[in-house]
Amino acid sequence: MAGLHSSLRPTSSSSSLAQSSQFFNSKILLLLTVLPLSLAAFAFVLQWRGEIDDPTTRWSPKDRLEFPGMDASTYSTHTARTSSSNCADLLGQSRSISFPYYRDWKFDYKSDLKPKICITTSTSAGLEQILPWIFYHKVIGVSTFFLFVEGKAASPSVSKVLESIPEVKVIYRTRELEAQQAKSRIWNETWLSSFFYKPCNYELFVKQSLNMEMAIVMAREANLDWILHLDTDELIHPAGTREYSLRKLLSDVPENVDTVVFPNYESSVELDDIKDPFSEVSMFKKNYDHLPKDTYFGNYKESTRGNPNYFLTYGNGKSAARIQHHLRPNGAHRWHNYMKNPNEIKLEEAAVLHYTYTKFSDLTSRRDRCGCKPTKDDVKRCFMLEFDRAAFIIASTATEEEMLSWYREHVVWTDKALNMKLMRKGILARIYAPMVIMQELREAGTFSSLIASTQRSASGTELLSSVKDSNTSTKAIEVSGTVSKKTEESEMMVRKVLEVEDVVLPAVPPLPPPSVDDDM
Repeated sequence: MAGLHSSLRPTSSSSSLAQSSQFFNSKILLLLTVLPLSLAAFAFVLQWRGEIDDPTTRWSPKDRLEFPGMDASTYSTHTARTSSSNCADLLGQSRSISFPYYRDWKFDYKSDLKPKICITTSTSAGLEQILPWIFYHKVIGVSTFFLFVEGKAASPSVSKVLESIPEVKVIYRTRELEAQQAKSRIWNETWLSSFFYKPCNYELFVKQSLNMEMAIVMAREANLDWILHLDTDELIHPAGTREYSLRKLLSDVPENVDTVVFPNYESSVELDDIKDPFSEVSMFKKNYDHLPKDTYFGNYKESTRGNPNYFLTYGNGKSAARIQHHLRPNGAHRWHNYMKNPNEIKLEEAAVLHYTYTKFSDLTSRRDRCGCKPTKDDVKRCFMLEFDRAAFIIASTATEEEMLSWYREHVVWTDKALNMKLMRKGILARIYAPMVIMQELREAGTFSSLIASTQRSASGTELLSSVKDSNTSTKAIEVSGTVSKKTEESEMMVRKVLEVEDVVLPAVPPLPPPSVDDDM
């Protein structure tokens, strides 16, 4: 037994070996712990000092998707600013991932990006509508704007801000401008003659066509590639592209195509107290061109909700034209060419979002702009579309309460079950992109900072007024002189063209969508 017990006792050599093994294992564990921590700390110090690049920027693929209109210099500046900021700055940044490039974006489009696109409009709106409209279209790739302003848009407080925006050309309706447009070749031709010397919408239609003619000349002199005519209650929705980009959309158009038609979608408001349509309206009624025929006519009655037509106002869209010789307007909705019939295509996904009658005040604003009598016969002289006529009569004859009741019944979509049914059918659609863009623009302070900087630069009301008056006459004379020169040079060509053409098609007016009667 004694021998057995003695054999079970550990010897001194085996005990020493076990202790040595435990010490070695502890060292290994300590090394494996300290080494990664040291490397991580070293890498953090280098990154903080800016001595190594962010791998995401160093290994970005060549076809990395950038936001439309954002060039390499803008991206590198943004990256450098982000990498050099400290942790507190990073934690304080917005977590929104929708459009992260707005921070400090200067909207500088004096680049070589192609194609170069311009929009022309005739407007009397205020800054609350014009500024979001301009910068939204800058975001999707429009480089230049020709604004023919009058009314509120021509006031010093508004026009001064508009003039401060790069690539925005403001043209005032002065006597000089009207005198020059009175000499336009359009008055001697027949395609627009049925709209001459009529009030309200007809007068506006002629004025828009004359302004479009002038914008073509300015666009050609600026070496632009495409021109669109839009109202300031319309936004281009460039669906169907990998990027949300009008520039990308038009760059893919075949070279033999002269004009591109954007079918319009009409806003379908769900509240009667909308204040900011671009930021509050997301439901739109699709155009006939983007719907199966059976779906359109099969749900026509429910879609109209007792109104004269499927849309409240027009349904034949707007178009963009490739800037080329002999281009002319063909009314506010189309373009034409004096020397040929343009090759025109219609887009299958992209659209114009028309925010019509989105505010209750739109009823009275239309009434206040037109002096026609509120009778069924007289409103036909002033308005081309049935709903405009009905709305004018209501706004001119009803009380405030009656107007609001009529507005809710004919304009506001309060029946959620019907809305869901038509949405499942594909007639109604949710489009959120403009709302997101407007939200990001406001969060970035784009509008407020622009207005504030303009106010700081103004020395006073009198100086601002004098500057405006000076700019008015100068700009009008410059534009008038340009058009006059071009007109004189082409007078002989005009006569030849008129002799050659056997049939001159009339201008395309705002037309309603097809009705049930058209399908019979």
